[in-house]
Amino acid sequence: MKKLNGYLLAGVALLTFTVVSCEDFLDKDPISNYSNSTLGVDNNTDTLKYTTAEQAEALLATCYSNFRGELFQLDYFVNGDMQSDDAYAGASGTEFSQFDNFSIDATNKNVERDWKYLYKMVTDCNTVIVNVPKITDQALTDARKKEIVAEASFIRAWAYFDLVRLYGDVPLVLDVVTTITADNVAEVYPLLYPKRDSKELVYDQIITDLNTALDGVPVTAPNKGYVTKGAVNALLARVYATRQPIDYTKVNDYCDAVINGGYSLLSNYDYLWDFQHENSSEAIFEIQYDGNWNTGTGNWAVSMFLGTGWKKFNTPSNDLVAAFDAENDVIRKNSSIKFEDVTGSWTDANWPTSTYPFIYKIRDEASTSNIILMRLADFILLKAEALNELGLPGADTLVNQIRGRVNLPSVSPTTKEQMRLIIEKERRLELAFEGIRWFDLLRTGRAITVMENVRGGNGELLYAGKLQPYKLLWPIPQEQRDLNSMLTQNPGY
Repeated sequence: MKKLNGYLLAGVALLTFTVVSCEDFLDKDPISNYSNSTLGVDNNTDTLKYTTAEQAEALLATCYSNFRGELFQLDYFVNGDMQSDDAYAGASGTEFSQFDNFSIDATNKNVERDWKYLYKMVTDCNTVIVNVPKITDQALTDARKKEIVAEASFIRAWAYFDLVRLYGDVPLVLDVVTTITADNVAEVYPLLYPKRDSKELVYDQIITDLNTALDGVPVTAPNKGYVTKGAVNALLARVYATRQPIDYTKVNDYCDAVINGGYSLLSNYDYLWDFQHENSSEAIFEIQYDGNWNTGTGNWAVSMFLGTGWKKFNTPSNDLVAAFDAENDVIRKNSSIKFEDVTGSWTDANWPTSTYPFIYKIRDEASTSNIILMRLADFILLKAEALNELGLPGADTLVNQIRGRVNLPSVSPTTKEQMRLIIEKERRLELAFEGIRWFDLLRTGRAITVMENVRGGNGELLYAGKLQPYKLLWPIPQEQRDLNSMLTQNPGY
């Protein structure tokens, strides 16, 4: 696959989906703003004239660049870990305390910005999927054109998967926007002011996009930052493990495709996080960083979670530390959590300042370390879950394979229910602080039960009565509803 160039492109966004930074608010002008002349843009006609192979590669590079922004350096882990029993909010701020206490409202700035970030991903991918097939430059072969559309389809599927898990029913926008005129108002207006589509339609489109991706992406790539068949199979496994009712037959099949896709577990668990073994045999999809801030490839996530200069986000919970200790899981605990003396820096309601915990899986202070979004161990355990739910043998063998790497004794449950809880615990300890725990609890229907029983450092119940069923979805951002009257609100908000 031709290596992508690191082009930085102007955002091509819908009225309600324009994103520049986490502090920006939407422009109420409903016409998209195209301004980058290197793309062959005609500002007089609002028509994008993509004509070259170079422009096609640049458009795809923009899709990939979404993985190197704030959404995946901070919010991905806030959403998947801070909302769960694995982490407290840590750093102060109304938005984050609302996540920690299940008191999110429709004006929460994180809820708003993630909507915009994710729809920017969608818009960037739509631009590729709609326009690249029309390019006639002989330098862009049909095979490469198919790959580009396939890679963009995977990225769009990822964005919609996060949207539907966070917000439920969301607008399903699959086209690009041009200037609205008297002749095309009926066609363009729904793109500018879309209604919410059912989550079933959204899941259907996610699967359609992933099937397109599976057909077109390569088996291997220059590094794990590009979409390959392994990454597509992995996302399909996650999707089928989340869409209700869970299709465990398909989960098992796609996990098999991942497991048989040429990946292997690293011999040492800590190699995953020591930033000396990046793009390893265990990694499936991994955001690439080299510390170059001029090209947008510096990773500032470490400064969000580790360090004593200020109180960091996602403080590991007493409940998680207790779970590691109860299992005598020393190796994974030490790779996942680092304790520091922060006496005199700040106080904390959950931890003594003399032994204050930090996430330790993103630890390279030079800001060059990659972030793993998918790795083999996740799908070995997900296959174990599928086998157990299907009543098939072998779940214990897979779980013990994961436990063996970190020198833990084998398990041998006698019932499906026992195995189910063992897998849930094993996924928690293996995948802590990888943005997965909250979504595991949601998809298995365990979120309320588990959170009702989370205890603090003094044994007190922290969340009893705070998590009602309607709070399992986020509200639709109020700012988006103010701009678009077609957007209804989730019940309860």
